[in-house]
Amino acid sequence: MRLALHWQILIAMVAGAVGGLLLNGTLSTSDRTFKDADVPAEALQMGVESLELHDSSNQVRIVIVRDNVRQYLVVDATSNDPDTFKSLDELKKKDPLAHSLFQRYGRSKGRWIGGAAQKLGRLFLRLLQMVAIPLIIASLVTGVLGLGEAQRLKKMFGRTLLYYVCTSFLAIITGLCLVNLIRPGLEREDPSAAAEAAPVVEAVASVPGQHVGLGEVLFKQLEALIPTNPIRAVADGDFLSIISFSLAFAIFALIVGGKTLQTLRDLFDSLFQVMMAMTTAIIKLVPFGVFFLMLYVTATQGANIFGVLAWYMLTVLLALLIHACIVLPLILKFVARRNPWKFAQAMSPALLTAFSSASSNGTLPLTMANVEQRAGVDNRVSSFVLPLGATINMDGTALYEAIAVLFIAQLHFGVNLELGPQIIVAVTALLASIGAAGIPHAGLVMMVIILQAVGLPVEMQGVILAVDRVLDMCRTSVNVWSDSCGCAVIARFEKDDSQHPVHAETGVVD
Repeated sequence: MRLALHWQILIAMVAGAVGGLLLNGTLSTSDRTFKDADVPAEALQMGVESLELHDSSNQVRIVIVRDNVRQYLVVDATSNDPDTFKSLDELKKKDPLAHSLFQRYGRSKGRWIGGAAQKLGRLFLRLLQMVAIPLIIASLVTGVLGLGEAQRLKKMFGRTLLYYVCTSFLAIITGLCLVNLIRPGLEREDPSAAAEAAPVVEAVASVPGQHVGLGEVLFKQLEALIPTNPIRAVADGDFLSIISFSLAFAIFALIVGGKTLQTLRDLFDSLFQVMMAMTTAIIKLVPFGVFFLMLYVTATQGANIFGVLAWYMLTVLLALLIHACIVLPLILKFVARRNPWKFAQAMSPALLTAFSSASSNGTLPLTMANVEQRAGVDNRVSSFVLPLGATINMDGTALYEAIAVLFIAQLHFGVNLELGPQIIVAVTALLASIGAAGIPHAGLVMMVIILQAVGLPVEMQGVILAVDRVLDMCRTSVNVWSDSCGCAVIARFEKDDSQHPVHAETGVVD
């Protein structure tokens, strides 16, 4: 009997973590000194006279003498010294020769094995990147084309879209507030460190020598929504342009209608089925990706990473709890005019199924049955709102991605992102959540968009893969809960419209 995927991931996570910790504990240190004739030939050709290389789990030190000048280079992600490099990648940009010599002659065995595991883990991440664009296009277009005749659903579509955008944005704001309050990726011993090192983030998030204001940041996001060449946007992987054009294309296909609409619906439904099959197949490789990436993280960073992940999980779960148990019930109470507790009881089978399956698409039939039969929502509303919600309404995913990216940024930069980059994260997370498919671990595919938007390395995603399954189950339940609440909200307004019909001849409400 084959183990369920979440058990496979758990086993892979533990195996990778244990293996990495063993490497970090026994093979994490290396010291090598090269003088006179011992200096490697490639270094001699570059004028290097002597070389000292030291590698430990938390610091790299390189002492290099070239052209009678002595340099002392240190790589330490935890240091606040402006002359210290935060990562080997930063060292590579500033001093390619020193980085090359360290990689070839100075790495400890633990770092060498961790580097090999990182390369294998990157193959898995490339697979996720490979399916991201076609999955976004197929998921969005198929969801919108399934709405029916454009004129009949125009008003309901507008209300539904407004609800989904508002609740997703509220979820993101909740996530950003908590991640800024808790700061799970930062050291807790020195709260002044972030203020001292803030210019580092500003330099990364801005154009060198030029301050980027908030208005300019927002306008650039608006520009990104309007591709000058949609084909080029697909080729270049411009995700925001792809999402906006796909939505516009699907909406206007509904307006055209007729045979054209049916042809496009069949075409994109077939494409969506194929991409779902590909994505599902790739997700089966998650245990291998988790193993290699966890091996890399723990082999190079040690056991400290688990303390950081505990704060990260706490931040995500607390934000999801606030959104699901405070924000959405308030909307139910005051907008939909429904009893939140009774509505939650009616939806409990669907919510538990969503938690165990981590798939809002897979839970959709049960969600529709519960909404109609247990919560008393009209089928005309549920058959429209829920399929659209399973495609574009991802409150939990948007919240999770905003927290995850800021957490990764805190780990990577050693400080909290400033307001400008956080605005980029918020807007990009909102748009990326629209394109997230309702399948397990779909958020992993979409997170690539946000990491690229703020200039973070995609492989840093591997840090959070170990705990993704648990968080995926929780955020999927929030996604389904938000869809269900949306049904109640739209049903209330549809009921009001039916009680106060508009005369076709005069447009006057009775």
